[in-house]
Amino acid sequence: MSGVIMNPVGGGVVGAGSSRAAPTTRTWIALGFVGVLFVGLFFRWLWTQHKLSWDALDDWGHVYLIPFVSWYLIRQNWRELLQARMGTFWPGLAPFVLGIVSYFFFVVGVPNHMSQGFALILTLAGATLLLLGPGAFRYLFLPIAFLVFSVQISPQIMATVTFQLQLIASKGAEVLLAVIGSMAGFAVTRDGNLLEVIGSGPPQRLNVAEACSGMRMVIAFLALAAIVAVFSCRYWWQRGAIMLLAMPVAVLLNVIRVAVLGLLTLVNVHLAQGNAHMLIGMVLLVPGLFLFLGAVWALNHAVADAPSTAKGKPS
Repeated sequence: MSGVIMNPVGGGVVGAGSSRAAPTTRTWIALGFVGVLFVGLFFRWLWTQHKLSWDALDDWGHVYLIPFVSWYLIRQNWRELLQARMGTFWPGLAPFVLGIVSYFFFVVGVPNHMSQGFALILTLAGATLLLLGPGAFRYLFLPIAFLVFSVQISPQIMATVTFQLQLIASKGAEVLLAVIGSMAGFAVTRDGNLLEVIGSGPPQRLNVAEACSGMRMVIAFLALAAIVAVFSCRYWWQRGAIMLLAMPVAVLLNVIRVAVLGLLTLVNVHLAQGNAHMLIGMVLLVPGLFLFLGAVWALNHAVADAPSTAKGKPS
């Protein structure tokens, strides 16, 4: 009996030497039924997530795109997934149960929307491993893990990080403006998060508030870095390097954005407000994307091309 795996729900036995166990119609029906139960179990969180994301579309609009990226990742290895040996893998019951227990703990015991989302993803991973086995899970791990970017960060964490980013943005912009001002003939002072640009006219004040903290950029660049890393990098260490690059790039571009806003106040104070303020932040996403692509190019050329492997095998 060694090496024998039961085909989940669909019946039949798969030998250890078999290379594939094609899902039967009964298997697909059973998986669909499990999917409906899964949505029903986590419907409260899914609906809350939608409302929170819709109410803060500027910060969290990207969460609506993440499931489509995960689905695209699945489709990339769809043939290999169908040919993978599938079977009930009972060790997957542990993360499955742990995810459900954790979810209800963070609903009833210590209410926390972010932790509920992580529990949902753990439950999904456990259910996939339990029902389909490690052969199929190896192709589904990355799409499931990518769903982490669709979970909203806790407001307590956001507040702490945002405050620190405000300080970095104001201090960095002060240094950059001081260098430019020494050549252009204006001065800059800083009092906390308040910058004052002193030119030939009246001093202009620029308040580095929460909207200027760069948290939106960090969130956007983390998601962007993950997408670029998955689709453009060949090795896991390259993907990790791209992800580590996301935070410094976002912070650097936000310092530049605040400095540009400070320069614009010398021309017209209204250019640092309203739609112009948002437009500058969006424009700076473009050089950020090119920085990522440049880093990918450098990382891909940092190592010699390895012999080609079969599609679907992790490098």
